[in-house]
This record gives sequence, C-alpha cells and structure tokens, in this order.
Amino acid sequence: MVGAVGVPVVRARVPHDRLATVTPAALHVARGATGSWQIGPIRVAVDATKITINRENRILFQSPADTAFVAAGRGSVAWQEYRGYFWPRVRYQDRLDTQYVDRVHATSDTLIIGGRITGAGKQVAYEISISPRTNGAALSINAPGVTSVVLVSGRTQDAGVHGFGEQFADFDLSGRLLPIVVREQGVGRGEQPLTALANLTRHGAGGNDQMTYAAWPSFVTDDLRGLRLDPRDISSYAFAVADTRNDERVAVELWAPRLTAEVTAATSPIRLVAAQQSGTTRPPLPGWATDGAIVGLQGGTAEVRRKLAILSEAGARISGVWIQDWTGTRRTSFGDRLWWTWQTDRRLYPDWAQLIADLRQQGIRTTTYVNPWLVDAGLKDDPDIRNFQAEARRLGYLVSAPDGSPYRLNQGGFVAYLVDLTNPRARAWFARLIATTVLADGVDGFMADFGENLPYDARLAHGSADTLHNQWPLLWAETVRDACRLAKRPDCLTWFRAGALGQDSVAPLFWNGDQLVDFSKHDGLESALLGTFSAGVSGWPLTYSDVGGYTSVDTPVRNYRRTPELLQRWAEYQAFGVMLRTHEGNQPTLNSQVYDSARSAAAFARMTRLYAALTPYRNEVITEAVRTGVPAVRHGWLVVPGTAAARIDTQFFLGDQLLVAPVLRAGASTVDVTLPPGRWVGLLSGISYPGNQTVTVPAPLGSPAAFLRAGDPWLPRLQAAVRALS
Repeated sequence: MVGAVGVPVVRARVPHDRLATVTPAALHVARGATGSWQIGPIRVAVDATKITINRENRILFQSPADTAFVAAGRGSVAWQEYRGYFWPRVRYQDRLDTQYVDRVHATSDTLIIGGRITGAGKQVAYEISISPRTNGAALSINAPGVTSVVLVSGRTQDAGVHGFGEQFADFDLSGRLLPIVVREQGVGRGEQPLTALANLTRHGAGGNDQMTYAAWPSFVTDDLRGLRLDPRDISSYAFAVADTRNDERVAVELWAPRLTAEVTAATSPIRLVAAQQSGTTRPPLPGWATDGAIVGLQGGTAEVRRKLAILSEAGARISGVWIQDWTGTRRTSFGDRLWWTWQTDRRLYPDWAQLIADLRQQGIRTTTYVNPWLVDAGLKDDPDIRNFQAEARRLGYLVSAPDGSPYRLNQGGFVAYLVDLTNPRARAWFARLIATTVLADGVDGFMADFGENLPYDARLAHGSADTLHNQWPLLWAETVRDACRLAKRPDCLTWFRAGALGQDSVAPLFWNGDQLVDFSKHDGLESALLGTFSAGVSGWPLTYSDVGGYTSVDTPVRNYRRTPELLQRWAEYQAFGVMLRTHEGNQPTLNSQVYDSARSAAAFARMTRLYAALTPYRNEVITEAVRTGVPAVRHGWLVVPGTAAARIDTQFFLGDQLLVAPVLRAGASTVDVTLPPGRWVGLLSGISYPGNQTVTVPAPLGSPAAFLRAGDPWLPRLQAAVRALS
C-alpha cells in the first residue's frame, strides 16, 4: 500500500506515553485542626478551605481552595523501552482523592499535620511535616501503603508555569500532563514528515515535545513561587507526572510513598530562581573555555590539522578543538558512530600526543568524548588496546539484566553495556579508567555523553532502577568529577546532555543534546533556545547547543541536511551564548561544515571573533550564574517581567543587559524584536530604537541583531570590541 505522497504505509504499533493521575477532590478540615502557627521564620495557616505557608509576608505555598492538597494512589507503572526511549504506562487500582485534616501539632521547629486520604471506599493515613529552610520551607509527606503521592500547589488563574528540567516546548508549560523521566528526546519530535516516519520505522524514535534528556520535578510560576522536590531525598528521583491542566493549580504526582518538597517565593523572577537554587556550591568553568570557539574536528591527524589550518587562515578565534573520533569510528545505518573502547585509535591518530602538544603551543586545548558504556573491544581488531568491557564483566562491574547476566543493550548496529555506578568499586574503577586513558596525553576535557539509558528492569548493586533511572545522570556526573580529580585536572572542561535534580552542584555546563539540522521549533534551532530557557529556571545555569545541530536524516519525502545558511545562523545565535562549539553531525560528508570553503570559514571566523569580543561581559555573567544559579542565557520573564518582552520565546538576554533576537527562520534577512521600555542601541549596527514596542530590524547573514540600553556602561566597551573585529 502506498500513501498519497508515495511513501509506503507501514502498519506498526507506535509506542507512546499512557499517562493518568490522581485528580485531587475535596478537602475536609476538622474544626479543631484550624489555626495559625509560627514555626521560626515561617507562619502556617490552616482554615476550612486551604493551607497557606508564609514567610516575610510572602506566600511560599498555598493550596487551591476547597481542594485536597495531598492525594495518593495505588497502582503501577509499566515501561516500554527501545534504545534509550522509555514510554510509561500508568495503571491504578485505587485513587485516593479526598483529603481529611484531622489534627495539627506544633513543636519548636516543625508543624505536623495528620489525617486520612480516601477514595472509592478505601483510605490511608498520612502525615505532613512542615519546617523552615534557608530561603523557604520544606513539606515532607509520608503515606505508607500507597505507591504514589500527589502534592498540589495553587496558583493565580492562568499564571504561567516554567521549568520541569529542560523542556523543548513553550516556556509556559500550562495545560500539560508532563512525564518526568529522562530519556532520548526523539528525532523530529513533531516535525513532519520526519517524526511519523521515525515512529513507524524505528519503533517510536520520532518522539514528541515532552521527551527530553533532562527532566526533574522543579518549577516556578508567574506568582513568584517556586517548588522543587528535595535532591537530598532519594525518593525525589522516582518517576513523576506534573499536571498543569487546571489553570488554578499545579500538581506533582511522585511514584513513591514519600515526598519532600522545598517551596520558595521572592519579589522578582530572577530573585525567585536564585532563592530556589541557593545553598548549592557549583564548580567554576575553566577560563580558557570561553576565550574562543571549540571546534568539532575529526577524521585523523592530517584532517584535523588541515581543517584547523583553514579556519586559522580565515582568522578564527579558537580556544579548543573537540575530537570525538579519537577512539575510532564505525559505520551504522544512522551514520558515523564511535568505538566506545576509551583508548586512542592509533591508525587515525598515530601521533596523538604530539598533535595535542602542537595544538597546545598554539594556545588550543584538546577535548574528546566519553560515555558510561563499554563495548567488546575484541570486535575492533586492534591488538594494542585493552578490552575494558571484558574486564568489567569479569569483575562484576556491569549493570545486570533481570536474569542476573550483564545487560546487553542494542545501540543500533552494535551492543553495549553500562557500568554499574551504584557499585562503589565499579565507579572507582571507571573513574580511574577515564583519568588514565581519556584524560591522558594532555587532553583537557570531554563531552560526557548519555546518562539517560538505565533500563527500568535492570538489577543494580545497590538500590532500585525504578528510583535510580532519573538519578543516573547525576551518578554519571559524579563519576566524571571523580575522574578529573584523579587526573589532577582542576581546569578539566566537561559538558553533559542528560540531567538530574541537583546535578549543577557537580557539573555546571550542559548542552541541549542532538537537535535536528533545521530551524524548526519542534527539534531544530528554535527548540534549542526553548530548552535553554526551561533548563535555566530549573537549575542548569550554563546551557548551550551544538552549532549547526547534530541529526541529519534522509527520507523518501525529504532529506534533512544542514545548509550553509542554517550553520551560519546557529553560529550567530551561539556567539551570544555561553559556549561556541561546533559539531560535524552524524553524517559529516552530507552536511555543510564551517571549514567547507573560504566563504564558510570566513563567516564562522567572524562569529568566533564576535564571541571573543564579548568575553569580558560573558565571563561576568558566567561567574554570576555559577555563584547564584541564575542562568546566563535568560528568558525576558527573568529580566524585564511585566513587559511585552517578558512574553516572547524567540529572543533572549545574555545576563541582564544584552538582548539578542536570533534569526530562527530560513531565508529571513530581518527579525522582529520586542524591546523593553527605554532606548535600545544595536550593538553591531549602532542604530537606536525607542523601546516598549516591537520593531523589525535588519539582520542579514553575518549581522545578528543584539542590543543594549542607551547609557549602559557596557555599550561603549562592547561597541569598541566589535569595531575591532574588522
């Protein structure tokens, strides 16, 4: 059978999320349980309709009127899995949706609320403890005998909801039923016809706009309130579902019998994010990493030198190279993949140490690639390398399948195994491996890929995969940190795509993952900006994307290949970001590259010089982001709340002062920018515009639209730096 566009119709069952929640119903408060209690700096009020927690005359938490603020369920979550894609199927035996507050008891530092939750003739006892935290309060709910607990936070009608990790959708996540699970993000994620074809031919790999490498239960609202589950409680990493479909509340259902949440409030969005992220100490970013571009090059010693020479001749400002194929490549149906042996491929790089030393003399650092997988090195036909997978198998350091054997996981053309990071000996062994092989010969860092693939039915040395799946990226980041310490490399640069609650305390730098090589909001350039926004208010202070995207796919209907225009526009966008790093993609020879011609090299070189010109300003922003947790790349809601610019998802601020409107459409030579109040001056153009309006400004290739307020002390400094570009 053939469809209307000439594509064969494939009849297949496409996996998808099957979500359901316990929807809270009535609240009943016993007459003797009402009152108001002062617990240190917080005041808790319970009346017949709701509970309110205040601090310094600000509401930290308020439940919806006459609605249960705690509910529970008994049921199960089953999982379908395919190469890192996970689809939950939620089923209930009991939904306990009606809450009774029977008693309230105060101690010197804690308020205890006790009662029952009922539904369909069943009931369960619960207890809530409320206590002060540094910048807010903590609510701990314990309901033995249930499998899920729901916490419901009220919000002003239609107040926006932002966060839940890195979500590649609109900044306001209202109106959604959102699974909190780390997984592969999908290829296309709604971009058609690619998503439909990937879903049918690759078992659901097309994904949807709720799939992400980095989801966790943390959000802020336009009411200037924040809520996140406590990263110190292991239950916080269990599967969860966020429900924002009701315009007066946000519910989080955690599939565990215990839930601990931290609630905060502030007088502005930026202070709210800082308050929610306070108390976290983050490692600094190495200074060398932001002096110029980090260029993705591969193909062997001669090719790296050749490509680098083209860019250097064009005047590119380069601080590092990223050589992902240092271990060698293999060809699969998806494109070029790497050998995960974690040892140098001497056929590609016979003079590896000399190459690194030569680059270092030019002021260029070398970074590479590693992930938490191991493959059978015997299949590579290289007698000079060790077989780490065989060693880990012999030592019992691999994640086990349900039958106790090492878990074989199909990677699309080859099989790989995960190191069991819950086993202290295995983790220490793997950290030493990375320190002595990946960071050998003067390598200064690496992409720490993956982290989202732990199967839900895996057997681990310690703990349950049901809980640890969402924590796995954090365990991986801790292993990477240990490796850098063992190698005695305080300036080691690492970056991650998979994320977990609290991971910024271990690693501050993240990238958006594997975007499609197009402009689309679903999975392309625009989606990278959206993901950066939500990640930023959720606890990732430093986030950026691959210049040019990663995923290239040929289909019978359309070939998705990177164009020179897309590559240049993406470089313009990231020139105003945290990091400027290129990627050759999964099919390098079929896609435009920054070194393809003198013209493309010159265009990219100009953006590297622009990026370098912004270094003094950017470094101040990065330092603040690491110190406070407030993101470097900011949605307008953080910087100019209450203005029209606060409602725009297609422009951003770097720090508080530099406003950027990237071109996000193919063929465009102008861009619309919504200016906040005041007068704004184009950084590159010098043209002045009155604010508090939307204007269409010129943005030809090579001239991105960026603005500072007239009179800003940074304006003449950055204008002088930009003039020096020529």
